[in-house]
Amino acid sequence: MRAVVTRVRSASVTIDGQIAGQIGKGYLVLLGISVSDTPAQAEKLANKVCNLRVFEDDSGKMNRDLAAVGGSILVVSQFTLYADCKSRRPGFTGAARPETAIPLYEQFIGLCRDRGFPVETGRFGADMLVRSENDGPVTILMDTDAL
Repeated sequence: MRAVVTRVRSASVTIDGQIAGQIGKGYLVLLGISVSDTPAQAEKLANKVCNLRVFEDDSGKMNRDLAAVGGSILVVSQFTLYADCKSRRPGFTGAARPETAIPLYEQFIGLCRDRGFPVETGRFGADMLVRSENDGPVTILMDTDAL
């Protein structure tokens, strides 16, 4: 699994002109799922995201996690994180098909909620407009193959 985790002051996702999910302070997580991903990888990634310490403490150091700042998570499915860019037109054969990806996407969301965080989402496979007010900016790339 791959995730682009951005620390935000606010973020939202709109589908067909309607806000599907929105948060204040927290993380915007663009989540990509590959053909070889497993439930264990969803667990590993949820642990990393939920415990990531990138919010500033009183000394200005990135030392606080999401719980310490009362933050939320907005998760948006992003199959393009598995783009093969060897040619000018990307290929996406590395991205999992919906029958594989949706259960892992839902598992990741559930694991974050189980850890006590408010989680908003887009809609898997929908054409979405994502807005965010990046804070810092702080953007972290995570790949479960490298964690």
